Amino acid sequence: MRVMILIKADKNTEAGVPPSEQLLTDMMNFNEELVSAGVMQNGDGLTPTSQGARVHFTKDGHTVEKGPFPEPGQLICGFWLWTVDSLDDAIAWVKKCPFPLEDQAELEIRPLYEMEDFGDAVTPEVAEQHDRLLSKTQSAA
Repeated sequence: MRVMILIKADKNTEAGVPPSEQLLTDMMNFNEELVSAGVMQNGDGLTPTSQGARVHFTKDGHTVEKGPFPEPGQLICGFWLWTVDSLDDAIAWVKKCPFPLEDQAELEIRPLYEMEDFGDAVTPEVAEQHDRLLSKTQSAA
């Protein structure tokens, strides 16, 4: 099962305060453990929302909103993509994570959809296109 681990932002990550040398070391060691176990597929930190934008879509078009965005606890400052055996396996790995933020931290685990989750909507053509695109993106990494 593939999951995305979302690290929720706080006031410091939104202010662009860099992590300490110790936290970077601890996180790299944790990432090394994840990679060695075949769990981690990708992951990174995100810049503050002041450097980003949101694009809102409606039937009539789209609008662009540039950051910063309110409510740091509802924003994301980093992510991992993992392959695990189960949600419980992902939870066990998250519990091993170094404390990622200064005061308190929240990490959210979200399973990714697989093509078979979409049932009959996946035509043979869509399945072939998915497999072709997946092959291209994995070979580019």
